[in-house]
Amino acid sequence: MLTIKVPATSANLGPGFDSIGMAVSIYLTVKVIEPAAAWQVEHDLGDLPHDETNLIVQTALKVAPDLTPHHLQVTSEIPVAHGLGSSSSAIVAGIELANQLADLQLPAEQKVLIASQIEGHPDNVAPAILGGLVIGTKAGEKFLAVPAPALPWDLITYIPAYNLATADARAVLPATLSFQEATHASAIANTLAAALVAQQYEVVAQLLEQDQFHEPFRQRLVPELTTIRRLAHEAGAVATYLSGAGPTIMILSGPDCTAKVVQAIQGAGLQAPIQVLTSVATGVQVERA
Repeated sequence: MLTIKVPATSANLGPGFDSIGMAVSIYLTVKVIEPAAAWQVEHDLGDLPHDETNLIVQTALKVAPDLTPHHLQVTSEIPVAHGLGSSSSAIVAGIELANQLADLQLPAEQKVLIASQIEGHPDNVAPAILGGLVIGTKAGEKFLAVPAPALPWDLITYIPAYNLATADARAVLPATLSFQEATHASAIANTLAAALVAQQYEVVAQLLEQDQFHEPFRQRLVPELTTIRRLAHEAGAVATYLSGAGPTIMILSGPDCTAKVVQAIQGAGLQAPIQVLTSVATGVQVERA
């Protein structure tokens, strides 16, 4: 039996809008059970398709259109439409499914290219493939993804019960920014990227909450963000940002402060699930039984 395991991802690290993401320690798992007359996708993930229209299968067929249908068993720890890369993990799983069943022997760079072409940008898919923290962009017809050192902090993940579709989160963004606003926002993001690569984490901590591209506009869609940011700082956390398009809120904390931050949030009556995650160095994994 073939098993494909893909980590969740947290993208849009503050000012790193559509460009910086990291793999985190919850997973989508696809078990390839056996060939079948038609694609069967067994899962308990709500109203997602169970046939060839499932995103995993759709992606696999884009990569290798002549694949033999199989019975798949899918489980996921990644909440759907919550800013933790649920669709990106499905895309990466589909690429790897095609890679394995068709014996394509795709290098990681090619997987990143295919996934980025489907997703539109590499900030979620690249870390799901490569693992760790990745800074990336589209340049002409190419997609570039540059690994950076992992963050040294715990990832306290506050996951509201409500969903926030990426399309809805993008709808609140402005169509344009003034030249002055755009250059300032870009300078913040550039300096953040440089600080991440140089491991100047005091600078990273100063910049993570200085985004000008998306958080100021999406904040009204995730009303808990302001309160959690204040509580986290009072409890000694490093920084807080909106993961992906939201509504998940990511709090970065030194291990000595993590329990205090969690207690502060829960003590304020914010009752959504909280998970303490880590950044993971390994992207998509394949096991054969």
